[in-house]
Amino acid sequence: MPVTAKLSGKFYERFGDEIANELVEWFNAVDATYQGQLKNLNELNLERIDSRFDAVDSRFDAFETKMTARMDAFESRLEARFEKFRSEMLLWMFAFWSATVIPLIGVMLAVSGTFRR
Repeated sequence: MPVTAKLSGKFYERFGDEIANELVEWFNAVDATYQGQLKNLNELNLERIDSRFDAVDSRFDAFETKMTARMDAFESRLEARFEKFRSEMLLWMFAFWSATVIPLIGVMLAVSGTFRR
């Protein structure tokens, strides 16, 4: 929204309408030039920012891909360890179960009189 420069009435009286109008037109031309330059500068800065965001986006995508691969590898290693842990736990559970059940069977047989002569 352009702003039109106006000068005071005393300026017009002292220098005349022609010079005052010429000065007003010059101020308006300078203002329009600066507005155009500012607009161009803002557009260039916006393009620079967009290119930086594009670079950051591509770096983030690369990082995300790398992290996904690492997480997949970690997950497979973790699953292998849990499977090994599960098999070891089954062996230990069987050993403790056997150590509990065998004496219990012996006590039950002894109480029932199976070993009496």
